[in-house]
Amino acid sequence: MLAGKRAVRVGDQLLREIADLVIKKVNDPRVKGATITGIHLRDDLKHAKVYYSLIGDEKDIMRTQTGFDRAKGFIKREIGNRMDLKYIPDITFEHDPSLEKGSYMERLFEKLKLDESTDTNE
Repeated sequence: MLAGKRAVRVGDQLLREIADLVIKKVNDPRVKGATITGIHLRDDLKHAKVYYSLIGDEKDIMRTQTGFDRAKGFIKREIGNRMDLKYIPDITFEHDPSLEKGSYMERLFEKLKLDESTDTNE
């Protein structure tokens, strides 16, 4: 068996559980609107970095980060109840800017397309 394969499987399950908890059970309004986008679980299964995406300014991102930091204990406890793991991983949340970058790139392409179409019409 490949080293780390278990970490990938457990990480995928952990990601699904955390996303479900954020949607259904975490009542903190600061985390509403955030999308869980990925996870990196170390091979020893003791540390997980969960990535979330949010469209907003730096103030919104900081407020959401604070919400996730405050909900971390609740999420760990729920993970312990839902999953049969020897160790519940230490969870850290980190903002993933890829959604914002993708949105920005899409706007640029639309602008280029619009500029190109106005140049051909002249």
